[in-house]
Amino acid sequence: MTQIKICGITRRTDALTAAACGADALGFIFYEASPRHVTPETARMICCDLPKRVVRVGVFVNEDASRIMEIVDFCGLDMIQLHGDEPPEYCRRFPAELLIKAVSFQGEGDPAALADYPVRAILLDQREAGRFGGTGKPSDWNWAGCITALYPLILAGGLHAGNIEAAIRIAAPDAVDINSGVEHAPGKKDPEKVSRIMEIIRSIDHDKTVTRPQRPFRRLRGPLCRRDADARPD
Repeated sequence: MTQIKICGITRRTDALTAAACGADALGFIFYEASPRHVTPETARMICCDLPKRVVRVGVFVNEDASRIMEIVDFCGLDMIQLHGDEPPEYCRRFPAELLIKAVSFQGEGDPAALADYPVRAILLDQREAGRFGGTGKPSDWNWAGCITALYPLILAGGLHAGNIEAAIRIAAPDAVDINSGVEHAPGKKDPEKVSRIMEIIRSIDHDKTVTRPQRPFRRLRGPLCRRDADARPD
């Protein structure tokens, strides 16, 4: 089954809708320059109302490591997604099994260099000058094979109902990260778009010619799990 993350969550209603539709993970962006930025207080409130099975992912851009851990602990996050220019040495400050690193290849690139990153999965996204993701533009799916040789792949970048089937069949990712493609405004999800894209993805999963054994999004009892995690609703 292709895992599905709905990113850029800013509202409780959107989070509950995505969870009810079967999202495996939800992303909360703590980067103030993003139009989908959410405060730790709001994210904590939303996270407390989610079913335990939903993986809570905190998205950070070139943030101080100690600040990340403060937010992780405060909100009860399960995984960390680093979406900036963080080098491998910086990533080693966090548990590798709970870390996602976002990358983007503009023209030429060296995917082999990714082997230095101690992470659970690599997220392939599209960047623009001065913007770390959230561009609404597709990433270069041609890099997918290079990444899956090293790590589980989370495919992001301008995914929507019109291109999600092609993206999955061409890139064969282990998971997809969907943001602007299910919105009617930045940070405001459209329930019908969320439901529709989930239906398309699940229909593809029934095609046995498309296989994805890896599961990038995980909840593990460990450093990033709150001590009261078992109190979350089922």
